[in-house]
Amino acid sequence: MGLKSKIRGILYRKQGKAYFWKLRETGKTSRFPLTRWYCRHQYQKLMSKNGADISFGCQMAGIPTFPHGFSGIFVSEGAKIGKNCVIFHQVTIGSNTLPGSSGQGFPTLGDNVYIGCGAKIIGNVKIGNNVRIGANCVVTRDVPDNATVVLEKPRVIVREAPQENRFVSFEEMTGK
Repeated sequence: MGLKSKIRGILYRKQGKAYFWKLRETGKTSRFPLTRWYCRHQYQKLMSKNGADISFGCQMAGIPTFPHGFSGIFVSEGAKIGKNCVIFHQVTIGSNTLPGSSGQGFPTLGDNVYIGCGAKIIGNVKIGNNVRIGANCVVTRDVPDNATVVLEKPRVIVREAPQENRFVSFEEMTGK
């Protein structure tokens, strides 16, 4: 298969996760520098368009499912993601690079992990197989196989006086 047909094949398949995966894999493995550059460029455009950053340096055992697209997803370089993972929008799978920190390192996710909207998995964390992580959870410790991670119920603070919730713009505050 020639260079032209490879590029043509990529150009005409701008559909969902198959397009994402093809750009990612071709950008990492192509023998042709021009093809690698083009695929990485298109990949970065796709990430930028969605406010996402899924690093080329993260390892994926399979194609993750993104039910809400790539919107706001961040996966750091060095992270490892297993097979059949479901990742919703605004999820961060990030490294902890603070020197001397007990959680310094990169997350490792097992197979069949379900990550709810807004969840954060930070540092040298091992997530087992068949784990569910609830929406907006912050995970900084290891999670065993077949577990579910959820937040405590919200705390409600009742005030006697009404609160001012009006948005004040920068122009109003500075008088400019």
